[in-house]
Amino acid sequence: MDVIIGIDVGGSTTKIVGYTEKEHLISMLKVEAADPVTSAYGALGKFINENKLALSSVKQIILTGVGSSRFKNKIYGIPTSKVDEFQAIGLGGLALSGKKEGLIVSMGTGTAFVRAGKTGIQHIGGSGVGGGTVVGLCHRLCDIKSFQSIVELAAQGDLSKVDLNIGDITAGKIPSLAPDITASNFGKMQDGLSEEDLAAGVLNMVFQTIGMMAVFACRNDKVKDVILTGTLTLVPSAKHLFDMLKQMHGVNFIIPKNAIYATAMGAALSYLQKRKK
Repeated sequence: MDVIIGIDVGGSTTKIVGYTEKEHLISMLKVEAADPVTSAYGALGKFINENKLALSSVKQIILTGVGSSRFKNKIYGIPTSKVDEFQAIGLGGLALSGKKEGLIVSMGTGTAFVRAGKTGIQHIGGSGVGGGTVVGLCHRLCDIKSFQSIVELAAQGDLSKVDLNIGDITAGKIPSLAPDITASNFGKMQDGLSEEDLAAGVLNMVFQTIGMMAVFACRNDKVKDVILTGTLTLVPSAKHLFDMLKQMHGVNFIIPKNAIYATAMGAALSYLQKRKK
């Protein structure tokens, strides 16, 4: 069996996806290490071992992501190429969602917005607000660096002690805005806030910022499907918050299964689709 490998090389986390040459998905996994090179080699070794493959069965490796620039030569003597990260995000997002077009939002350290469809794949912009924002602010506010610990902490927080809502600033009703809609992130900040409350506030602010940027992007385009990918999709509260934005703005937010592997998947698919032409 000939295998095509797509690897999304991050700063410390690497995602890897394997396909047969007939585009049958073999498996996907992620590995964390201190640097991109160690992470990528570790991911490939683990993938081969877990799937009981011979190294000789890997016919092509396609790299993408910020850490891919660290690789100048073949990996283990296997033909190795690179693909533009935004191209990989677009292809992977469409493949995971089953959609023919959409706005793919890759929520990693920062956030990338990629329009993909019949007319091609285009990076329309990005934001420095993302997972790095969550970790950085929570490190400062809560003295916690672990992303998983932040997520667990936030799940116990009370946003009503942190954010100022519409209902807090008006006694009357605003027809287009429910009273529990955020008027100002961190606009309340009561005394005696817990680390749980602060972590919840940070995650909420990041998700709302990303979500509203996607809404504005869709208003300038006919596309209504927003496909969310990246590490932040693993946060349990993400689905609830994006569902609220969907109800408010009529934009269809989708978190597909295995959303963290979209870019690695897109890297492999970019090679496989080129071979068809």
